[in-house]
Amino acid sequence: MDEKIKELQAIIDKAQRIVFFGGAGVSTESGIPDFRSVDGLYHQKYDYPPETILSHTFFMRNTEAFYKFYRDKILMTGSSESPKPNAAHLKLAELEKKGKLTAVVTQNIDGLHQAAGSKTVYELHGSILRNYCMDCGKSFGLDFMMSVPNGVPKCDKCGGIIKPDVVLYEEGLDQDTMSGAIKAISEADVLIIGGTSLVVYPAAGLIDYFRGDKLVLINKGATSQDRNADLSIADSIGKVLGSIEVK
Repeated sequence: MDEKIKELQAIIDKAQRIVFFGGAGVSTESGIPDFRSVDGLYHQKYDYPPETILSHTFFMRNTEAFYKFYRDKILMTGSSESPKPNAAHLKLAELEKKGKLTAVVTQNIDGLHQAAGSKTVYELHGSILRNYCMDCGKSFGLDFMMSVPNGVPKCDKCGGIIKPDVVLYEEGLDQDTMSGAIKAISEADVLIIGGTSLVVYPAAGLIDYFRGDKLVLINKGATSQDRNADLSIADSIGKVLGSIEVK
């Protein structure tokens, strides 16, 4: 493994335009549950499957049940403390500040990349930090959502239902976000993919736009792109990136 870390260090040292594409594995190391791992949400028991609850149709028809799940498993309002950026988030922010990394493309909705200091972040699936009234469009932050302990959050201006600015099943990805991500990936000389099994489309299809020199995969499990990678490391994303020196 040490040899692979050295190889990654050399790739990063030489790179000028790194883009990082990350999935749930980046956030699980901050204590946020994912969906598809053994301990993930798909393997827990609810009245409805998580995929059903986190759909546009369910949100519109069963809004109160949606929010019960959303508070419990997405906002984690019952947790003793809020998730914090881990070594991977912090290293990526450091690489950006140094001018080595041009963008983070993430499937996560937790805002931890920004909390770590990253500036250019394309959130493919939206963010729990942004919420809006479906009637008048007024914006609400996470603090407001956390202050409503139960029931359906309502707008304090017009009384409309507030919806998280996250992409639910049956909803399309934001085209401006997609365009920015595609541009960043297509212009990168190194693409580092971490903490994702690359099974969620259309997000996973973004790597097809990469035309750079080195493709690096860092994931605990195998992915469909392992055979195409210049370097593949089967380990914790925080451990691997945390060991990299930013020069």
